[in-house]
Amino acid sequence: MMTKLSDLQNRQNLWHRRYFLRRMSTSLGGLGLATLLGSDANARHTGQQAIGGLESLPHHKPRAKRIIYLFQSGGPAQMDLYDYKPQLAKRFGEEVPKSIYPDDRKTTMSNAQASFPVAPSIFKFRQHGKGGNWLPETLPRLAEVADDLCIINSFHTDAINHDPAATLMQSGSQIPGRPSIGSWLGYGLGNMNANLPAFVAMSSRGTGKPGGQPLYDRLWGSGFLPSRFQGVKFRNQGDPVLDINNPGGVDTTTRRTMLDTLKELNELQLSATGNPDIETRIAQYELAYRMQMSIPKLLDMSDEPKHVLELYGPDALKPGTYAYNCLIARRLAESGVRFIQLFHQGWDHHGKLPGAMRGQCKDTDAPSAALIKDLKQRGLFDDTIIVWGGEFGRTIYSQGKLTKEQYGRDHHPSVMSIWLAGGGIKGGSTYGKSDDYSVNVAENGVHVHDLHATLMHLMGIQHEQFTFRYQGRDFRLTDVHGNIVQDILS
Repeated sequence: MMTKLSDLQNRQNLWHRRYFLRRMSTSLGGLGLATLLGSDANARHTGQQAIGGLESLPHHKPRAKRIIYLFQSGGPAQMDLYDYKPQLAKRFGEEVPKSIYPDDRKTTMSNAQASFPVAPSIFKFRQHGKGGNWLPETLPRLAEVADDLCIINSFHTDAINHDPAATLMQSGSQIPGRPSIGSWLGYGLGNMNANLPAFVAMSSRGTGKPGGQPLYDRLWGSGFLPSRFQGVKFRNQGDPVLDINNPGGVDTTTRRTMLDTLKELNELQLSATGNPDIETRIAQYELAYRMQMSIPKLLDMSDEPKHVLELYGPDALKPGTYAYNCLIARRLAESGVRFIQLFHQGWDHHGKLPGAMRGQCKDTDAPSAALIKDLKQRGLFDDTIIVWGGEFGRTIYSQGKLTKEQYGRDHHPSVMSIWLAGGGIKGGSTYGKSDDYSVNVAENGVHVHDLHATLMHLMGIQHEQFTFRYQGRDFRLTDVHGNIVQDILS
């Protein structure tokens, strides 16, 4: 009877589609072969050995090896940062025409206002670099690298609330449960350093508006992909990774012996059950052990030259700050991490925007520019993509009372600004246009799915061919959408 039950279980495991797919790609028996084949495929195109990844990827020679995504949580106001609208100064206080901004597109946080007055940006703008990108007075350091930036002023999204909008930006879907972009890349391309995760996430709190919107683990989660592809979150206080140090009385030899014994027990369980989650558990224990060696070295800043620290600003050595995270991002990129995600909170400026904006720009201006300069001087800029942007834009009308010195802005998904720099990106350019009120796309709209398709393309992936079968459907990051934005490519 026990034999029959075992046979039935084995048959069920064999035909369980999730088990079958994961077993074929990640079984311990095939892991070495899959790694070698994946490494071969990557090496052919990139010249750099990869660890893991799919045999079929990359589809073509990539322009970049890694991505650093500087996510600005809360929704930065595009007209106060990159979408310069000088003509609106003459319309200060006028009602935004309903033909431009109908009532049904306003949120419940502001739709009960008696009026919706035009609130031009309080900040002064100038053109910078040979490309003539417009930047405000609050971003003097970024102005120094203006010719490296491709500013997109016609970006748009679908969600008007923070949680679904941020989830869409990270996973290609407003519905929780899909893999994040970093997980997709780790699954498809593997990693370049066996001692570090392929995907690392970090967060910082803005001084312009302390607190900010909550950040959920699913923003760096692996969804239905094997859990070993989820991002590893570096904490912004205390040890960056919990239990990175051995407990008192346990040395490295004892830890290694314990893990070897645990691996034997897990392998026995794997042989008995065929559960692919056990394989993931074994792999994660091994990675955690290697991280105990690599993370302390990574975070030891004693080898950073003084002039580099000065580039990032006075907070460069202060854990939990945006400047510190940007410096760590460069060190992770240098160490072979595939996808590095920074979340900087504090951009949700419903009121008192001018002061809050100055604070946020002070946090992010110098470190963002320093990251570009630092990657350049280390020869990493040309094969690293940097993305800067939030989950949506803000309204041109003032939320709350408008004065010459004070205003707020509500959520606005129909148009926003982001910028890209680095591998394969046409620097010193501005792409797309919004209308006269920065309310709608007027020219060359770029959707979230288009951004994802373009990033995948630069990483050597044809987004329409990169899928994972789950519950009877082939899923992809771009769902059934997405066009590569060829005009922003160098």
